[in-house]
Amino acid sequence: MSDATYTSADYTMGYSEEFRQMLEWRSAESHATYLLPHLAPGQSLLDFGCGPGTITVGLARAVAPGALHGIDMEESQIELARAAAASGGHDNATFHVGDVTRLPFDDDTFDVAHCHTVLTHVPDTQATLREVRRVVKAGGLIASREMIAEASFMSPVPESLEGAWETLGNLISANRGHPQMGKELKASFVEAGLSDVRASASFDVFGTPKDIAFLYNVAVGWFLSPEVVEAATKYGLATQEQFDEWRRHIDEWKGDPGAFGCIAFGQCLGTNP
Repeated sequence: MSDATYTSADYTMGYSEEFRQMLEWRSAESHATYLLPHLAPGQSLLDFGCGPGTITVGLARAVAPGALHGIDMEESQIELARAAAASGGHDNATFHVGDVTRLPFDDDTFDVAHCHTVLTHVPDTQATLREVRRVVKAGGLIASREMIAEASFMSPVPESLEGAWETLGNLISANRGHPQMGKELKASFVEAGLSDVRASASFDVFGTPKDIAFLYNVAVGWFLSPEVVEAATKYGLATQEQFDEWRRHIDEWKGDPGAFGCIAFGQCLGTNP
């Protein structure tokens, strides 16, 4: 793998239509299952790195009439989040464009802070967790669900396609991210000084024909896009020939009646002492 950083502070996954569909596919009920039992009406909640708000609106519903604040660095995603909240009647949700390492909130503001695949991408995990701890009340809860790239898979596929998952991890690493953060999450929470840290794991599962088509479209439309291929080849993370081979194998995978895929995640809950 090259030591080069192919972007500066940009979000590795970008904001293509295909990846936006992946974000919009997520919900609190499907992607924050580990957190929902710990939420109660009247709590204040921060969703940092909220993206288009599809998880956020479910969290807003869970804590209503408590105040929910979502923050993301990308204005286009905040516009989508505001639209999602408005269409769902979530009057307790407010959204901000901002940096999760410099949160625009006073100390001890929130009962709960949540993120989904954010610590995977921020360069300094501990600086981010320190800032989140600052705005969470003593005794409050911090929750995160993060990807484990090396435990994710598509099956049945030839061994050569496993290199595609490795390249995805290398792309994240080249942008100063942490592709295995899901399995590092418990240790990161402990290092950050959180107490009563509870770790678990789960998968996003793609098994039905509709799911297979969805994952295929994300793989082709994002991972095999000209922009990603150019970045990966420019910085020595993979060759054009490898991408061409992966495209053939992914095409074959989509048409296989035994096609199955999973994206692996680790998830943690921790208490702010």
